[in-house]
Amino acid sequence: VQLQASGGGLVQAGGSLRLSCPAPGRTFSRTVMAWFRQPPGKEREFVAAINWSGSSPDYADSVKGRSTISRDSATNTVYLQMDRLRPEDTAVYYCAVDLFNSGTLYRDARKYTSWGQGTQVTVSS
Repeated sequence: VQLQASGGGLVQAGGSLRLSCPAPGRTFSRTVMAWFRQPPGKEREFVAAINWSGSSPDYADSVKGRSTISRDSATNTVYLQMDRLRPEDTAVYYCAVDLFNSGTLYRDARKYTSWGQGTQVTVSS
């Protein structure tokens, strides 16, 4: 199933962006959803993950305290609010869903079964 992340753009350091990724349909209603990113020339890395109830999300140390992952259960949309952005946050951001898991938050991209097309985030200094 195709997911589509949106909300990226060009922002100055210190600014904010809110990414969103709708995952419509009952298939995604009780799943773990996550955000990953791939900086230029680097491998894809974990950013944040949230379970189906939205409790106790997990964050990479690099974004903890500056980013908030959330989900709207009515629309099965996952969001990533990013504040105090830094140039090192520049990357293509991807949303991902683990269709076979509703609770355990994995940081390993291989655990996720569905991926969205990425959205570019560029932070200028």
